[in-house]
Order: sequence, then structure tokens, then C-alpha cells
Amino acid sequence: MKKYIWPSVKLTIFLILVLAVLYPALIAAVSKAAPGQGKGKTISVNGKVVGYENVGQKFTDDKYFNGRPSAVDYNAAGSAGSNKAASNPDYQQLVQERIDTFLIHNPGINKEDIPAELVTASGSGLDPDISPAAAMIQVKRVAAARHLSENKVMALVSDHIRGPWLGMAGPAKVNVLKLNIALDTLK
Repeated sequence: MKKYIWPSVKLTIFLILVLAVLYPALIAAVSKAAPGQGKGKTISVNGKVVGYENVGQKFTDDKYFNGRPSAVDYNAAGSAGSNKAASNPDYQQLVQERIDTFLIHNPGINKEDIPAELVTASGSGLDPDISPAAAMIQVKRVAAARHLSENKVMALVSDHIRGPWLGMAGPAKVNVLKLNIALDTLK
């Protein structure tokens, strides 16, 4: 038994040094070299920070595009999903309420045409992006609320579609905050 204790102690000390000191120091150093110096990439308008590029925000006014719902009410300090199964009656009721609200604000849209991401929260509850289809289905409402042509708003959405990473990894997406900021600059 004694022959196993000293190697175990040495391994424990080594792992504590690597995993509790060196690895966190390396990650902190890498984050300082990243955009935002590890504090997140902020988006500013007229010198005022209005949000973070990678954190979703709540937009409820009809003149703005809606992002994904959040299980944590967009609180970045408490990132989490709902943790309820799709078969959970409470979750089904919540999704139905979101569908009903969406249909009220977007008349003429069929329930079957609503992209799931507009009525279900992401795993983190903070997803800043929606699919191009989720943006396009909101064009009519946003254009009407802003007294703009649908073609102008559609063109703006098209300009904000980011393709898959390296043209092959992940889906096309639209950052809702950047799109809504661009909307505010339209004349």
C-alpha cells in the first residue's frame, strides 16, 4: 500500500498545479488577446455600449425583430435552458403562449410556418442569432411598424445574413441586435 501513496500524492500535486494554476493562467492570457479582452465583444452606437455581440437581448416592440426567447430572461449571469422536456405540460403551455403571442403580432402567418427557434429558448437562454427564415417571417410586421417597404427591410435582413463558418460549418444566421441597430439607422 505504501508504494501507491507517494505516487498518488505526486500525481495529485502535479494535477493541481496543471489544472488549477497553469491552465487557468493560460486561458486568462488567451482571453486578454481576444477582442474585448475577455469581457465580451461590445456593440456601441454613438459611443454608448448597447449590448454584447454574443448575448441575446429582449426586443418586444413590433418595430424590432424578435430574437429567441430566453429561459433566464436574458440574464447573462444566469445562463441556462428551461431543462423541461418537450413532453412536459408546463413547457408545452409556455410554447403555446409564445406561439399565440407571435401570431397576434404577426397576422397572416400560419402556426406551421413559425420557425421553432422563435418560440423555444436555446440551451443557454442567451442565443443572439436567429435563422434567416426566422428573420424573414418578421419582415412584414417590422416594415409595417416602421412604415418602410417590405423590400427595403428584406434587403437589410439579407445584408445581415452571416453564412456558415468557413462556408461549411454551422447554419446561416442573423445577429438580432446588429439587425435592429441597422434598422434604427434606416431612413
